[in-house]
Parts: sequence; C-alpha cells; structure tokens
Amino acid sequence: MQKIGLFPGSFDPFTKGHEAVVRKALGLFEELIIAIGLNSSKSSHFELGKRQSHIESLFDGKNIRIVTYQQLTVDLCKEMGATHIIRGLRDSKDFSYERSIAHMNETLSGVHTVFFLTDQEYTAINSTIVREINKNNGDISAFVTNAHLLV
Repeated sequence: MQKIGLFPGSFDPFTKGHEAVVRKALGLFEELIIAIGLNSSKSSHFELGKRQSHIESLFDGKNIRIVTYQQLTVDLCKEMGATHIIRGLRDSKDFSYERSIAHMNETLSGVHTVFFLTDQEYTAINSTIVREINKNNGDISAFVTNAHLLV
C-alpha cells in the first residue's frame, strides 16, 4: 500500500515553516498532497490562485499535488487515498491543540496524524502575523520563500 500524506491548512500564506515541514515529510511518503482548506466564514488575505501557484513554485518536480477543499479533512483523506495527515508543531500550545484533533480524526476515520517539529529558526513565524505585516506594506520575504509571487 502506497503511503500518501495530506498536509491541510489555509496557507494564507504558505510560510517557510510550512515549507520546512513539507520537505521533511517528502522523505517519508511516496506522495504528498498539500490541501488548501477554504472556509466560507473566513476571508483570505492572499488570492487562492496566487497561493496555489506560490506553493507549486516551491516544489516543482516533487511528488506533490495541490488541491483545495471545503469538507472535513478526514473525508478528503478518504477521497484522495491519503493514509496520514501531516501537521507541523512550533510549540507545546500547538501540540495540545493538534493532539485533540488527531485523536478525533483517528476515531472518525482511522487516519493517523504524523507530527513534525518546525525547524527552530521558524518557530516564531505565524501566518496571522505575516498577513498583518503584508497588510501594512511590510516586507514578508524573511518569512515566505518567493513572497513576490503572492503580491
């Protein structure tokens, strides 16, 4: 059975921390699916098409698919044949939150979650803060590879 990992998130934007998690996961899975979740109750800062092309620019030639979705992550896993959900952890607060979700996802679907620690240099990067910097015309290139593709 092929191991397929699914990395879900809004990725608004896809930061260097997200990128590092994907690069770590590439060695463990035959295929990775980066799933951009669309939440109708939230408004996005960066356009969906730009987020997709930005992520594609980072992983050209790798065994990665980029999809969008508006359903339970575990339902997308079933639909895509994903065997694992991938999550990145910056700190113990992330772990507490993600652990509960992982247990619920496993109960609902049997899909296991694999946690990767964020590289130490990226632990302070937070998409919400990056969006605020960008909204106020700040330079986000220290936090987002190829940031020019988003703006």
